[in-house]
Amino acid sequence: MSYPDMMPSEKQVAEFLDSLGLPWIFECPLFVYDERKRPRIWTPDFYIPKLGIYIEVCGSEEFNYEYRKKIYRDNSIPVIYVHFYKKKKWQKFLFRRIKEIEEQRHSEAVKLIESVPAGLSLYFEY
Repeated sequence: MSYPDMMPSEKQVAEFLDSLGLPWIFECPLFVYDERKRPRIWTPDFYIPKLGIYIEVCGSEEFNYEYRKKIYRDNSIPVIYVHFYKKKKWQKFLFRRIKEIEEQRHSEAVKLIESVPAGLSLYFEY
């Protein structure tokens, strides 16, 4: 597969996602509000539609991603920061973060279902 307009680290992440059979969208535009509540369009490196998760490939230790992490967190957008420069550890980290995000989502869904008023609980029966 061809990976135009990607840095070498992004290409390797794309190849890894392909090997897992995970479809992805490169630099899918994402709407966020910044720290002053202004609307912005950002483009994390990868969006995984099947999981509803974004991936940002960190190719350098020098770049500070804390501002972006805060904005994504404030907008409740799950973004995994893959520190590619850490060699092969990034793959294990990616799996661990996906698992953590899915466990958190499951926990939130259980809380929601448990809080459903008695009159509405019929709608949740199968």
